[in-house]
Amino acid sequence: MTAQAAADVQDILARLIAFPTICRTSNGALIDWVEEYLLALGARCVRVGGQEAGRFNLLASIGPDTPGGIVLSGHSDVVAVEGQPWTVEPFSLTQQGDRLYGRGTSDMKGFLACMLMAARHAAAMPRLSNPLHLAFSYDEEIGCVGVRSLVDVLRRQGFAARGCVIGEPTG
Repeated sequence: MTAQAAADVQDILARLIAFPTICRTSNGALIDWVEEYLLALGARCVRVGGQEAGRFNLLASIGPDTPGGIVLSGHSDVVAVEGQPWTVEPFSLTQQGDRLYGRGTSDMKGFLACMLMAARHAAAMPRLSNPLHLAFSYDEEIGCVGVRSLVDVLRRQGFAARGCVIGEPTG
């Protein structure tokens, strides 16, 4: 990764961490920002609301509008910070030495930032032979609640991909 690419992904990560998308709360502002970012790259986006007000899934596709391709999947929610001994502002990306701190840096906004960089690279390719799909869900931290409505919509639409990479760092 070039120094510029590393700086770009860190900038994206800082934007994502600034959204306090604590599970059981709205992720609408984060999804708005992500959707705007992806639409600017030429992605086709489908927003799927959940049963809970203000909570959304987003599926974005880049490349040919054909079956197949790979899905990169991650959740937008994070665990609450109350009662935890944070030494930095949890919803602000803080660098100390070669480490980055902030709520969600590893679970899971770090992977979301990587997804958005992958989308940028895919969109810059002259011609993809298969689509790249990005799936953003909510309320994973309380039992993968949010993604269910996205899966239901995709199933009804006959969505098909060859595989899915889930960036969850907890196994």
